[in-house]
Amino acid sequence: MKTITIVPEKEKIISLFEENRAEICRNDTPHLTELRDSAIRSFAETGYPTQNIEEWRSTNLADALSNEYNFYFSAFEEHVDIDKIFRCEIHNFETYLFTQLNGWYLYKHAPVTELPNGVIVGSLAEVFKTHPDLVLKHYGKYADTHNNGFIALNTAFAQDGIFIYVPDNVTVEKPIQMVNIINIDENIFVQPRNLIVLGKNARLTLVHCDDSIKHKTSFINSITEFFVDENAVLDFYKLQNKDEQSTVITNTFFHQEANSKINTNTLTFNGGLIRNETRVSLNGSGADAKVFGLYLVDKEQHIENQVYVDHIAPHTTSFEQFKGIIDDNASAVFNGHIHVFRDAQKTEAFQSNKNILLTDTARVSTKPFLEIYADDVKCSHGATVGQLDPEALFYLKSRGICDRNAKTLLMYAFGAEVVNKINIEVLRERIDGMVVKRLKGELSICDQCVLHCKENESINFEIDLSKIP
Repeated sequence: MKTITIVPEKEKIISLFEENRAEICRNDTPHLTELRDSAIRSFAETGYPTQNIEEWRSTNLADALSNEYNFYFSAFEEHVDIDKIFRCEIHNFETYLFTQLNGWYLYKHAPVTELPNGVIVGSLAEVFKTHPDLVLKHYGKYADTHNNGFIALNTAFAQDGIFIYVPDNVTVEKPIQMVNIINIDENIFVQPRNLIVLGKNARLTLVHCDDSIKHKTSFINSITEFFVDENAVLDFYKLQNKDEQSTVITNTFFHQEANSKINTNTLTFNGGLIRNETRVSLNGSGADAKVFGLYLVDKEQHIENQVYVDHIAPHTTSFEQFKGIIDDNASAVFNGHIHVFRDAQKTEAFQSNKNILLTDTARVSTKPFLEIYADDVKCSHGATVGQLDPEALFYLKSRGICDRNAKTLLMYAFGAEVVNKINIEVLRERIDGMVVKRLKGELSICDQCVLHCKENESINFEIDLSKIP
């Protein structure tokens, strides 16, 4: 297993690629090798995004990029008993579970699983060999390497990830759960790449968890590309409960065709520095996107959500809602950009970001933005930043509710609007419980799964809500 330890400075990263190009490209098709070479050239031109770029002005990566990290060019172990290091204990939550360990696909029986209904799930690196035409039709088509150094870096270095294919007219009856686990006693830089393809009239529910077991310094630079064909329906839930030594840069791309529907919800409970960039392209008439997010951060944590929705075709709709609670010295950024193209008449787009600051030192920057070139549209946007309502607090306390529970109740009600958008009942109930624990200061980093809670009983407020008039 080849390992190289470096500080990921621009020139060192370029040299790392050049010196290990044969190892990185050893299983590539000619097209993929050409894509890598083009990406590293783009990275050489752009480098890492800096705070001189408007979209990155609140992202200070200096500390994260000054650490030494280990880069691995092959999987750690071929046979790892995942049950010994990971367990998701949401009761009655039945899923197809697929995992990545330290950036590499981990499997028990085979690197690629084909279900009887034609669904394919497995190692992206392996699927390049077994189903190259299916992968190359979409791989790298939606993640533009020219304007973002991290996208270029991932495209150049990515060696494995998870691939999911749902054929036309197929509904995946159980949710698919893919988990990205970091479990190593060294600092590590990983660049997983995921590709999910839904055929015409297909339906999929996907839960994506980021989890750390051993809390060493880690840098995760990931890309996930979705292709959602005509009339397909996707429910996607991304759950982040990372350690404070982690830096997470995620770029997620949704390409939607006519009459397709996506419902995506990103829930962030903990992390060091997390930046989620989501790009939705509504390319066919009747396409609909619902994009939700909730972030709860404290201490010195930093969370960003950068959301770009492109209305390219007419008669498309989008609904975007993000909420955040920021405590201590934590900071949050929301940048929402809705772009309505000239031919996208009859577009309807709504965007909202609301934040609660619990201290004078907590910070938030919010920038909702509309860019409209069509004249027959219905679009609106709004943002709020404030504190807990003192009148509402007084009302609850006057009914005998202590100050701590009154604040918790108001924050819970604030976040519940996003949590209630989760369509899987058992998952919604567990996330609801995690929100309560987080607001009460009882949830930092789960021992194992991001969804793992040791208590089997439900979590309740220490007040009788029925006695509130």
